[in-house]
Amino acid sequence: MTARFPLVPLTSAAAIGLSLATLGGTAQAATEWDMPTPYGDMTFHTVNIREFADDVREATDGELDITVHSNGSLIGHAEIKNSVRRGIVPIGELIMSRLANENAIFEVDSVPYLASSYEDAQALWEASREVIAEELAEQQLRLLFAVPWPPQGIYTNQAIESGDDLKNLSMRAYNTASERIAQLVGAVPTQVEVPDIPTAFSTGRVDAMITSPATGADTKAWDYLSHFNHAQLWLPKNMVIVSEKAFSRLDEATQQAVLDAAAEAETRGWAMSRQETDDALAVLEENGIEVSEPTPELAELLQEVGETMTEEWAGRAGDQGAAILEAYEAARD
Repeated sequence: MTARFPLVPLTSAAAIGLSLATLGGTAQAATEWDMPTPYGDMTFHTVNIREFADDVREATDGELDITVHSNGSLIGHAEIKNSVRRGIVPIGELIMSRLANENAIFEVDSVPYLASSYEDAQALWEASREVIAEELAEQQLRLLFAVPWPPQGIYTNQAIESGDDLKNLSMRAYNTASERIAQLVGAVPTQVEVPDIPTAFSTGRVDAMITSPATGADTKAWDYLSHFNHAQLWLPKNMVIVSEKAFSRLDEATQQAVLDAAAEAETRGWAMSRQETDDALAVLEENGIEVSEPTPELAELLQEVGETMTEEWAGRAGDQGAAILEAYEAARD
């Protein structure tokens, strides 16, 4: 006896097949990006980047999901740029001046007293942005946005009133500019990443450091030092870069969502940096750090260091540097 099965009418079967085909054609898994950053969750740069990731997620209805890995937990600071370039991760954050050994234009924001106020730092960024973006593009990297740290000052365990007080101190350096300024004032530059700062001081590996009020507050500097000289040497920037290959894989609407979120993050980040300066200085003082301004003698020394380093930078940066300085001077006039 032959078994009989109910037959689906051809029109219904075709409708079901068409429906499945349609679902298969439109349903796509969300794109997931891992994003390494060098700094801790409380650092305003990280807070800003998490908001950037949230904005992208919301604007794309979750189709692009960026997971932020803070404090060097996924990839160390020194390897973030190359990891993005090589496609290990699609996007990342790093301090721009870390790339100074590749090209001097990346340390334009770390030349002492070239731009030591937010207004000048903004003018310098507008003058240098296109040159820096073009340099990154040659490595298939896209610049998304950049945000400055508060002005850099000098942390020590003693009052600094003249250049003699800095001589022979082991000074924490995080880029070529901080290494050079240590050399010019007679200190000994020592490479130390932010998470290692407290240990470096407590073990005597470093005696001084040039960094922002924000970093001092984040690392609870009052636990291992006593003085901060608000010298306002420069305002170094962190930048967020994305692999051009990864970016090009996104559809046009998602690309625009990333660019819009990046523009908003830059505007927000600059405002956060200004506020962070005031807040961090207050936190340092509340916790017993003696905050001071440079004495006339120290200011004169640091100004001379700045002039020397500006001349040295211009020599290294060549035509690109000359174009940046010309645009910067024009913007300030």
